[in-house]
Amino acid sequence: MVKVILHGCNGKMGHMITEMCSQEEDIKIVAGIDACQQGAGGEYPVYRDIYNCNIAADAVIDFSTATAVDSLLSYCVEKKIPCVLCTTGLSKEQLESVKEASEKTAILRSANMTLGINLLMKLLREAAATLAPAGFDIEIVEKHHNLKVDAPSGTALALADSINEEMGEEYEYVYDRSKVRQKRDKKELGISAVRGGTIVGDHDVIFAGTDEVITFSHRAYSKGVFAKGALQAAKYIAGKPAGLYTMADVVGKTDE
Repeated sequence: MVKVILHGCNGKMGHMITEMCSQEEDIKIVAGIDACQQGAGGEYPVYRDIYNCNIAADAVIDFSTATAVDSLLSYCVEKKIPCVLCTTGLSKEQLESVKEASEKTAILRSANMTLGINLLMKLLREAAATLAPAGFDIEIVEKHHNLKVDAPSGTALALADSINEEMGEEYEYVYDRSKVRQKRDKKELGISAVRGGTIVGDHDVIFAGTDEVITFSHRAYSKGVFAKGALQAAKYIAGKPAGLYTMADVVGKTDE
């Protein structure tokens, strides 16, 4: 049984992880941390400050805010507790702190926590290695809800990066063709963003060749997929030695 401290337990993702974890047999939340100290339905004790928590755990799952990450990293380093870091919007200084903390304890951080997207990145590397040399053009179309402020999505960029890394960083990302009237360059990778309604997250990666098209698609129908990925990550990282891990480690790398 993997015992977990849930950092940010009273947020939307915290509630979702709590509900999903209650249906799992091999992982259990033993304590929660949140500035709003409520009882999380009485399933586990909740503390305002992680330093007030004296309950032993195998890992921490973090879905909090960027301002709370510094204290969390210090705690995990001090207690030598592995951490699944899901909070986004970290500064460059904080990302450097994550790297430094990973030298002393296990830290798992990914641009997207879903198992499906991380498996997709693995498959895209294999597809690009075969299809790009055969002349296939590569385009990514991502769709999200109308409240999302950034474009393209971090996930779309992560998908593009997985392809570009496989191909030796030879592709240039193109986000807008409206200002240029010229044919498509073979070494460009187009990324388009759609915003509307309540779309949780859709990503299509298109390999377009002569007389044939291959499309890899991922659809997220609820934020539950991120909760599921975080729980799988916690199971994976519990007991792991110090180091910086990603969800690619959870699904398995193509070269290992």
